Amino acid sequence: MKEEGKQERRNFDLEQRLIDFAVLIIKITESLNGSIAAKLISGQFIRSGFSSSLHYGEVKDAESRNDFIHKVKVVLKELRETFIALKIIRQTSLSKNQELVDKGLAECNELISIFVKSIETARNNNKTKTYA
Repeated sequence: MKEEGKQERRNFDLEQRLIDFAVLIIKITESLNGSIAAKLISGQFIRSGFSSSLHYGEVKDAESRNDFIHKVKVVLKELRETFIALKIIRQTSLSKNQELVDKGLAECNELISIFVKSIETARNNNKTKTYA
């Protein structure tokens, strides 16, 4: 019973972390200057940044381990897209708040690492699964 509570807390923490990341994406988007490039990247950036947290809801309802892996890969894809957008924003100084962008890069990188490890663990568990 104790382990179940710990798992629920970890899941909630990751969910909350993704929500906090989406909020950070909003703040970064609002910090972008009014250039044509900033307007162009902001739409795609906010979609991919939000999408990772929204797709996480689907991960929690995966119907099988393979479905779980597939859904986590979708979250990971969105995070990687967001990471590239953040790098572009940083390198082109499109944001008026580079510190916020750096915070976004660090958090996105950590989230990517978490989901890469999650996929790796699920794949390894698939290989070691025994059937009765």
